[in-house]
Amino acid sequence: MPYLWRKLTPEKQQAILHYRQLLKRPWHRPPHYQQGAIHYHLVGACFQHQPYIGHSHARMAEFSELLLASLPESPAAWCVLPNHYHVLVRCADVKSAVRTLGKLHGSTSFRWNGEENQRGRQIWHAASDRSMRNADHFWSTVNYIHHNPVKHGYVDHWLEWPFSSASDFLDSVGREQALELWRQYPILDYGNGWDV
Repeated sequence: MPYLWRKLTPEKQQAILHYRQLLKRPWHRPPHYQQGAIHYHLVGACFQHQPYIGHSHARMAEFSELLLASLPESPAAWCVLPNHYHVLVRCADVKSAVRTLGKLHGSTSFRWNGEENQRGRQIWHAASDRSMRNADHFWSTVNYIHHNPVKHGYVDHWLEWPFSSASDFLDSVGREQALELWRQYPILDYGNGWDV
């Protein structure tokens, strides 16, 4: 959405903001709905999809550890790419989880900008969240997250990407079950348009 937003005329941007104000909704993101502990697909993207996380192999490994340590529970699926990440995690308070990710974004921005002598550079775009509507949505999201490095052309197979839960997932469910979940819950056009 942030990339589509920049393509709109100022008049259309103002009309959208005015409409959201009339509905008493947040201006730039949907409201957070919470009904007990459910799974959320959390996504964090680098500003303008620049590969700030992927500055080095060591940075990607360290960020993966920091991300997992910041989550309220072990995620059902996760993947870190050079310019964004995905996690599917169960949490009762998604606002708190997103605030924690905001702190992670702030601390990594400060450190990375210092390391690269780029003070003031924007590293992150705001994290977003999507609640899982049902089992189909959940399993399609698991498949989407594990397939993300393939989708973006970094590797040919899930297991080739080291910054992901794909290997652990395959170890836990087995290859046959993973293939059945892939067939039963295909990603189809899941995620189309997110990176434009």
